[in-house]
Amino acid sequence: MKAKPTLKRRGLLAGGNWLTDHVKMIDALPQPERLAQIRAHQQGGGGAPCNVLFSLAACGVSFPLYAAGLVGHDAPGNWLLAECKRRKIDTKNLGTTKDSATGFTDVMTEQPGGRRTFFHHQGASAKWTGEDLDFTKIKAKQFHLGHLLALAALDAPDRQFETKAARLLARAVEAGMVTSLDVVTEEGGRLAELVPPALKFTDYLIINEHEAGRITGFKVREPDGKLDTVTLRHAAGALLQKGVREQVVLHFPEGAFARSRKGDDVWHASVKLPAKLIAGSVGAGDAFCAGFLIGIHEGWETKRGLEAGVCVAAASLLAPDSSSGVQSLNAALALGKKYKFHPPLERADEF
Repeated sequence: MKAKPTLKRRGLLAGGNWLTDHVKMIDALPQPERLAQIRAHQQGGGGAPCNVLFSLAACGVSFPLYAAGLVGHDAPGNWLLAECKRRKIDTKNLGTTKDSATGFTDVMTEQPGGRRTFFHHQGASAKWTGEDLDFTKIKAKQFHLGHLLALAALDAPDRQFETKAARLLARAVEAGMVTSLDVVTEEGGRLAELVPPALKFTDYLIINEHEAGRITGFKVREPDGKLDTVTLRHAAGALLQKGVREQVVLHFPEGAFARSRKGDDVWHASVKLPAKLIAGSVGAGDAFCAGFLIGIHEGWETKRGLEAGVCVAAASLLAPDSSSGVQSLNAALALGKKYKFHPPLERADEF
């Protein structure tokens, strides 16, 4: 599909699953019929568009931010709308409904260690299709969509485009927007089934290594858990072959990797943040995404965008929720300067 000119466009529109996260710090995930102690509890925003936009607002970006999605006509939905207003995020396309409650996720985070277990209810987000979005009138330069597999109406089949998500992205491309996509980690075969139709209309696919493996069928980690950098590159190449238009960007605890359609490979290690500073890893992937999206909007080289991504992700680790650890882009970048980065990924420099 040929895109229309993107002149006069500025800013980022993020659409998808809006919800609240109930982050509970527990001593350990219990066996069935056993007890776990909740040591602390915190509520925050959740879902791809919320996490990305809240992090971008905290970073202090100069371009406008726009929200799209659906929340319930209830207290959590009102809280999300109020938080957007406080952060100067445009909510004209963030609707409310009385038919469904706002979605939520109970996030159980083990202390120590930070291992997370999620209990998720899509709520109102399950009904959002984006059909009401008029991309020809929305002035944003970029459209970020997420998380697929957590948006029932968009995961539904479409006679022409295979999925409703692919149709929505196709409309954004036709209007001249730069598109990016994120998905939710899920076991089983739905990733390989539902994500590929959308890739033909995705300029930038920004996902984690497990999701890349599930979509392509590659085992990107060795039996001992070590990242297989060779296989990771093959997975990125396979995703490009499935239709990604510009760049595949993969993030993981060790860092990030990007491969462009031109064949350029770029690696960046994660920040060597002391373990005692890590309060939780909820939303770290979305925080990385926010940092990298700044680079796309501003036309940075990939290396700089990856650095922003891993640094904003590191900042998000400073708080239990998804985005309150992010204070500003400069503060995030300062974490990289202060604590340095982990050693380059094994074998990465060979390619």
